[in-house]
Parts: sequence; structure tokens; C-alpha cells
Amino acid sequence: MTAQTSTTRLTVAQALVRFLAAQYTERDGVRQRLIGATWGIFGHGNVAGLGQALVEYGDDMPFHQGRNEQSMVHAAVGYARQSNRLSTHAVTTSIGPGATNLVTGAALATVNHIPVLLLPGDIFATRVADPVLQQLEVPYAGDVSVNDTLRPVSRYFDRVTRPEALIPAALQAMRVLTEPVETGAVTLALPQDVQAEAYDWPDEFFAERTWVVRRPGADPTELAEAVRAIRAARRPLIVAGGGVHHSRAEEALAEFAEATGIPVASTQAGKGSLRYDHPQDVGGVGHTGTATADELARTADLVIGVGTRYTDFTTASNTLFAADGVRFLNLNIAPYDGHKLAGLPLVADARSGLGELTAALQTHGHRVTDAYVTEYSEDKERWEQRVDACYEAEEPDVRPTQPQVLGALDALADESDVIINAAGSLPGDLHKLWRARSRDQYHLEYGYSCMGYEIPAAIGVKLAAPERNVWALVGDGTYLMMPTEIVTAVQEGIAIKILLVQNHGYASIGGLSESVGGERFGTAYRYTSDDGTFTGAPLPVDLAANVASLGMRVLRAKTVRELREALAEARRADTPTCVYVETETADTVSGPPPAQAWWDVPVAETATRPSAVKARELYERHVSTRRRHL
Repeated sequence: MTAQTSTTRLTVAQALVRFLAAQYTERDGVRQRLIGATWGIFGHGNVAGLGQALVEYGDDMPFHQGRNEQSMVHAAVGYARQSNRLSTHAVTTSIGPGATNLVTGAALATVNHIPVLLLPGDIFATRVADPVLQQLEVPYAGDVSVNDTLRPVSRYFDRVTRPEALIPAALQAMRVLTEPVETGAVTLALPQDVQAEAYDWPDEFFAERTWVVRRPGADPTELAEAVRAIRAARRPLIVAGGGVHHSRAEEALAEFAEATGIPVASTQAGKGSLRYDHPQDVGGVGHTGTATADELARTADLVIGVGTRYTDFTTASNTLFAADGVRFLNLNIAPYDGHKLAGLPLVADARSGLGELTAALQTHGHRVTDAYVTEYSEDKERWEQRVDACYEAEEPDVRPTQPQVLGALDALADESDVIINAAGSLPGDLHKLWRARSRDQYHLEYGYSCMGYEIPAAIGVKLAAPERNVWALVGDGTYLMMPTEIVTAVQEGIAIKILLVQNHGYASIGGLSESVGGERFGTAYRYTSDDGTFTGAPLPVDLAANVASLGMRVLRAKTVRELREALAEARRADTPTCVYVETETADTVSGPPPAQAWWDVPVAETATRPSAVKARELYERHVSTRRRHL
């Protein structure tokens, strides 16, 4: 006779909330909740299901009220990244536009390998109301809804069309959220009728579960090959990517670099893997990198990638690593990334792999030559002098340049500050110039470089680390994309700081447009001229007034001196505060050192305008230097 299983009768939505509240992760003996809270905007597709369930079990599941579905995902991503991917948030929306608004945030999460749980409402599984409000009718397929747009940007997708199907779907969702190789956006599409349907759930479904996040070590054969490659190299260079941070491998990287003397360059995601003043740190690498790191990259005979995907910004579109016979050694937990650039794969957790490499090399007493250390140390000192020059403001009573804005914040920040940015001209300036003082101070979302990420992500980071000073660095173009979560910060008293830089347009794309023969077309925020182009006077948009209208305190700064005072006041504030400063307009240079490496943006092959013809000639010269690493 089969033993009787005890059950509890709940709706699907109620069961899901109870299940999520009982999920935990554990790594290195530290245990924490996997789903720390749920964000939501309610409509007919989720209000009676998940909405009611969150009321029913509000003591078990904290809730945050969002204003835009995409920004709710950004907030969850910010929280998850600050939590080392060991904890995240869930996001619930109604059907229709609420669900499709998730797509951009889901893509961002998946591109950056950040876990987030998406719970969009869906059309009736029973089809009794067909078509329901906001339903997209697909004549060739009755089982397709707009939620299917989330399939290609999710690492796991399931549509729960029966109550009992929630059990395997929910367990698979947790598996993917906690798997370092596979993690990203996870979507459970929930038909609105199924959400409200009751079922007798086995009580074991609600028992606490702990998902152990593994640290796999290296295969002995791969480790031996890696050691041989490092010992044979004369000019090795480490490229530290975001995987260093995800693994909490910063100390292991420092020990490896100190033991071997190998310099460490960093991608946007990896910056801060070593403090800026660590002897082996040589700054950002690639198109937005430092002259020091990029020159080392050009002459390296072995590139040791640690937790990097080798994006085109890092490789300068495969023109940067130019030495004859250069080889790649890729320490990565994902085999897909470990094999890139025809490299030697060392498939392992970053911390585990670095520790094994350090131990193996110490048995041989391996270290690079003193001459190599002297070379990159002197180059680094010269670059720091260039940073000082960019930050310096000899006239404190004039309007600052963008690098001077960063310099004012840099002079104020300490290890407790976190700066967040994602798009525009700021990422390039930050990668070259910012002096990262702690492992998680530099928070750049540059995998998807999504305008609008900064403010909601700052909220997520602040929720994960309420003791930290969290700065969202935002240009006017990005601000206009998604300022809505300011209302959430005000509502919940989440004391983020916003540094809003007004330069009247898309400064980054304006400069790129000019370099590729586009003549800055459509990139400035200006009135139209008689010829129909946007070349008139700057628009009289008062973004500071807009921020204030959303309930946030605003400090206006017109000069370098006022900026320094405003930043200091904002940093002391215990309420949401914005510092607004106007820099040069989008059609002037921002003042940082120019790009130290190329980036491939194809230029028109045929054109009559001189700017495009000249840009094409330069493009062909750069293309000729590209190489395939085989």
C-alpha cells in the first residue's frame, strides 16, 4: 500500500509564491534566499492570480511596486549582480504590452549571465475567452502568445498550462537560476486562468531547498597544458572579465598576479578585479582601454583570459592582439567561452582555477622578468599622469568637462561607493579614467549597453547593499529613456544618488557618427533648422525640473566648484538625491584621451560626401589589420 502524501490546497499562484519563498542558495558555506523579493505591475493577466497570492503571503515575499516592466528587470539584475548572482528578484507582469516590455530586460540579463525570474501573465489556457483583451491572435498556431517573444532571450522558458505542471517547471527554473554556466533570464509564462486555479499540492513541494552553487576545479590535463603555456611565455597578459567578480575570485587573482608578476588588464565587466593602485593592474583593455593595457595586448605572446567572453570591444574587433604567434589561455567556467580564439581551454570556476594555477607555478618558481615589470609599471605611471590631467580643473568657476565631472566624484568616493553606468559616452571615459577602489565599486552594464539601466539598477544595488553609497551616472539621452523608477525610490525611501549629466544629445553616437561619415546626423537634441536638420539651438529641456517633479531632491551645479559641493552634499544625504550638471554640448569633444584601439563599425562602401569617402579609406586600413586566431 502506498503511503498517503499530505497535501495543501492552494491556487497555482499561491503555491508558486510559497515555493519561491523556500528556495535558498549556498556557496562556500554561506546560505541565503534565492528570491529576495518580487517586483510587479498588475493588470488583468496577473492581478487576481499572483497579485492575490502576494497579498495572501506578503509576510513571506517582500514586494516592490514598479513603474515600467523593463526597469523592474533592470532593478532585479542590479540586485542579483550585487549579490554575486546568489540571490535575485522575481518580476511579474500582466499579459500583452506588460509582458513584451520584459524582452529588453531579459536580453540584458541573459547576455550578462545574471539570473532573474520573469513571471508574465498569459492568455487563457482553457481558451474559454478567446481572444482575451491584449491577445495576439496567430492564425497558424493556437498555442502562441506574445510571451513567446521571451523564448530567444531566456535561458529557460516554460508555459504552465496545467497546475501540476508547475512542479517540474519551477524546479527546472531554480536549477537554471543557480547554474553558473547557464544562468540568465528564466521565464515561467502563467496563463491567467491557471494562476487562479486550485490544486492539492504535495507538502514536500514547499519544503526548504538549498541549491549549492558549485566551484568546479580544472581537469588535470588542461591544467598541465596551461602551466606549460604560462612558463613558456615571455610577455603574458591577463584579461580579467566579469567572471572574476561572479566567482569572487579577486583575491585569488591578486595572489596569482603577485606570484607571477603578470600584468592584469580588465574588460568593462572585469574592472575592479584588482584595485587601481595594485602594482599589477594596468587598467581597461580594448577600444576603451588605457594606452598601457592596449600596448601590452599588442605585444603579448600569451593572453590569459579569466572569465571573459572576448567581446569586440575587448579584442578591438580582432585587431588588438597582434603579436606573431600569440596564443590564448582561457580560464572560464563555460566551455563555450573557454574555446574562443582557438585558445587552450581551462574549464573551471575562476577562483578554483586561479588557485590551482598559482600552486602549480609556485612549484617551479615561475615569474616574469624584472624588465617586463619595469616596463609596464613605468607605462602605468605615465597613464596615471594623463588621468590626473583630465580630472584637473584649473578654473573651478567654469562649467566642467565630462572628465572633470568624473574627477570630482573620484576625489570624493571611497571603497563604499558604487557607480553604475551602461550607455553613452560615459562608459568609455569611465573605463579609461575611473580608479576602482573595491571589487564591486565599478558596476558597468556593457554586455547589452542598455540605455535606461542605470536608475533602476541603482535601486536594486541599494536594496542588496543598503549601507553603500550608490550612484547612477546618467546622461540626458539615457535619462529620457527611463526615469520612471525615481518614483519607486522616493516611494520606498531608497536613498540612491543620481549624477545627471546634460550634454544635449547622444554624445557617444555623435562622435561615432562623425568618425564613420555620418556627420552627427540625428544625434543632437536641437531645434530643426531651415534645411530640416537638427542643427538649431539646443532644446530648452529642464531635466532637473523633471527629476524634482517625480519627488526627488535636486542639487543644481553650474561650475566645478558647485559640482564638488553638490556631490559632497548628495553623498551625505539619506534620501534619494540628484546632482544635475551641464557639460559641453554633444557636438564638442568630451576631453578624455582618444580611443587607444579600433572598433569595427562598417562604413558605407560607396558615397559622394567627402566625410564618408575619407572614413571609408580609414576603415579599409583598419580592416587590413584584423586577424583570425586559429
